[in-house]
Amino acid sequence: MSHSSFNRTNQTNFVNNSLHIFVIEKQQVSLLRILNMAVLTSPLHFSASYLSSTTTSTIVALCVFFALLCACIVIGHLLEESRWVNESITALLLGLCSGVVVLMVTKFRSVDILMFSEDLFFLYLLPPIIFNAGFQVKKKRFFRNFNHILLFGVLGTVISFCFISLGAFLFINRIGTVNLDIKDILAIGAILSATDSVCTLQVLSQDETPLLYSIVFGEGVVNDAMSIVIFNSVQTLNFSTINPITALELLGTFLYLFCTSTILGIAVGLLSAYIIKTLYFGRHSTDREVALMMLMAYFSYMIAELLALSGILTIFFCGIVMSHYTWHNVTGNSRITTKHSFATISFIAETFIFLYVGMDALDIDKWKTSKASIVTSVAVSSTFLALVLIGRAAFVFPISYIANCMTIRESTKIKFRSQFIIWWAGLMRGAVTIALSCNQFSNSKITSAEDSALMITSTINLVLFSTMVFGSITKPLIEAVHLRPSKQAISDSTDYHEELKLLFLESNGSIDQSINQAFHRRSSLSLMMCYPATTVHYYWRKFDYMFMRPIFGGSGFVPVVPGTPLGEEEISWNTNNLGPV
Repeated sequence: MSHSSFNRTNQTNFVNNSLHIFVIEKQQVSLLRILNMAVLTSPLHFSASYLSSTTTSTIVALCVFFALLCACIVIGHLLEESRWVNESITALLLGLCSGVVVLMVTKFRSVDILMFSEDLFFLYLLPPIIFNAGFQVKKKRFFRNFNHILLFGVLGTVISFCFISLGAFLFINRIGTVNLDIKDILAIGAILSATDSVCTLQVLSQDETPLLYSIVFGEGVVNDAMSIVIFNSVQTLNFSTINPITALELLGTFLYLFCTSTILGIAVGLLSAYIIKTLYFGRHSTDREVALMMLMAYFSYMIAELLALSGILTIFFCGIVMSHYTWHNVTGNSRITTKHSFATISFIAETFIFLYVGMDALDIDKWKTSKASIVTSVAVSSTFLALVLIGRAAFVFPISYIANCMTIRESTKIKFRSQFIIWWAGLMRGAVTIALSCNQFSNSKITSAEDSALMITSTINLVLFSTMVFGSITKPLIEAVHLRPSKQAISDSTDYHEELKLLFLESNGSIDQSINQAFHRRSSLSLMMCYPATTVHYYWRKFDYMFMRPIFGGSGFVPVVPGTPLGEEEISWNTNNLGPV
């Protein structure tokens, strides 16, 4: 090979190698550039594309509320012994302070974090609170005082509704430029009839004042359900032509919603008991038992809302039935888990509601839309407060007198001091009142936007004033007014035996004598008139042991595979709270 050919070949190889190296380097540079772009842009770019602005604002809102919930728990623990502040007031004040901070940061512009959502309240926050109230209730005391609870919770709410509606009809339209139709007037009656006795229940003791606590607690739960049932009944009626038939339609709608909602709750509770008793999930996983109880309870509420019934009544009675049957069909571990889980979820939801109400009070759009003067706003709010005060007294003291006339035993009569506490316990208004007010006036097609905003802001003023002022003096007031008898708890625990002694008095029989013989000595009607609680309780227990427990389980049911043995705390819980009714 010649020297020139050799040089030409070397040059060609060199060029090819250079091109190959250049292509490789270019590919490496491109690959590095792609990797660098991916590394540099993936976290921020991915977040920006994956999370929309709406999602980001939701996360910010949840972070704020979670931080405030933690602060409420810590502050509430530190103020446990305080006479003037409780957890409800703490949450409300924190909500107000947070609302002020948000308004200052946003330069007094409206933001979504401050808006009260009725759907959030009714679908997610209220159900666990009402279910836990039914699940944790001491059924023996609740049903022993059931006649008092029905009188205050049902009849009292109806009387309060009528009185407040009449007062609103006579006074509201005469204040300023407010112009409401009859449907709005009746809706106000239902809205202002919804009480919030949380502050009082935090002060009262179940052991020291069992009768008073049972009445206040039972009336509070039934009252919320009744107010919503009456509110829904008002919404379904046509008030273009008012006549006596309209009142009958309102009564019929109310009875229909009350009865069907109660039956649905009992049916779902019994269904859950039967499924868990028959299939016994605990032999494989206790998690399935707990999950099924939670889902079935929430399912009852959703079904009631889907059928346009009262979800509160449904889930309350579902909780009672589950505590009486379903809870005894699960393992020991599941019993402990459900007891604390339901209470914890209810506590968080309750605190969340007060925070939510506090922040919603500073929703700037409501106050801008309401063009009423300060004098008009104060006048409407004061009228609401006066109607609540007088409307509450219009049924508490007369019903207490009627209940005392119907009661034979001195220990179950309601003293005047206890009547005063029952009246005071129902003066506070809470989230149910605001939710119903927003539901009625937020999207009203008849009432003007200004009047609707005035009604909502006046309701907010009433809730803030009653919770913070009345709630803060509840504890010292009850301590000053109510003298707790030292032997009240003992007399309550022996009520049933005292009633049995009265039943056996005529036949000179002993307590251990056959109950059947004692009841046959007098007619059932006579016993029902003299001792209604004892007689109904006797027949209910007889029916429960003979028919219900063999099918649905309950106290005394032994699962196929024994669960974890119950300790002393669980046995005490079983006896005091979830024992036979």
